[in-house]
Amino acid sequence: MPGIDECLLEAMRLPGARGASVVDWTSGLALGTLGDSPNGDHEATAAEAAELARMTAEHRAFAPAGGADWSAGEPPVEDVIVTSRDGYHVLRFVRTTFDSSVFLHLWLDREQGNLALSRIRLGEMADRLVLG
Repeated sequence: MPGIDECLLEAMRLPGARGASVVDWTSGLALGTLGDSPNGDHEATAAEAAELARMTAEHRAFAPAGGADWSAGEPPVEDVIVTSRDGYHVLRFVRTTFDSSVFLHLWLDREQGNLALSRIRLGEMADRLVLG
């Protein structure tokens, strides 16, 4: 089972990957980073992405029908995709044995990246990621 470093290396092998990180969305801290950061500062990017992840995960408007919440240990949201003029940001929530407050953040080049493939592969990585 891969840890954070192996997971980030695998993410950076995806076509068009510009940067990747593992972030704790409750604190906004990057647990690991690799590649570039959209604003040149991995910690600031992690904090900003954590705000978006926290907002998405904590509001029931984005929960599946039936009002699922965190009680089953499953994140109610699988991922968040943000599209900018030159790239994609994919935030994939990771199920953990503790409080599931971690997500993978992948920054893709819009012309070279494959959003569908990246989303599938991030899901596979999130399922295999071992933390702690």
